[in-house]
Amino acid sequence: MNRERTVLATNRAARHLYHILERLEAGLELVGTEVKAIRAGRVNLKEGHVRFERGEAFLVGCHVSPYEHSGYAGHDPLRPRRLLMHKRQILRLAGKVQEKGLTVVPLAIFVDGNWIKVELGLVRGKQLHDKRETLRRRTLDREAEQAMKEGR
Repeated sequence: MNRERTVLATNRAARHLYHILERLEAGLELVGTEVKAIRAGRVNLKEGHVRFERGEAFLVGCHVSPYEHSGYAGHDPLRPRRLLMHKRQILRLAGKVQEKGLTVVPLAIFVDGNWIKVELGLVRGKQLHDKRETLRRRTLDREAEQAMKEGR
């Protein structure tokens, strides 16, 4: 099963704002113009998160720009999109979200074969000192790599 996996959009802010505890992937229920717009890369995951209602999971706050050549049959850019996951996965995630400080956010949207899927992350928010530590560590790693490259 060697399927092509092309990343269409990533949520870079999520890696800065949250500690990623767990990753999983889910399908998306989309309309035709959304599929074409997402394949064209016209999607923004920055404000997106997952909401659980009546045993279903929905991706909300994710902006999919209208497809230019759609004519009259466009779509609402901010509509909630149902996530296609097993019931057991949804119930397990919903239970974890009930814990203090945990949420589920989209990390990336990608094409897996012919299917458009979203990579979700179960995350806990970082505090300011955690964000500063991450930046400091990244700078030190970059400087060390540069020094190794120069041969010091």
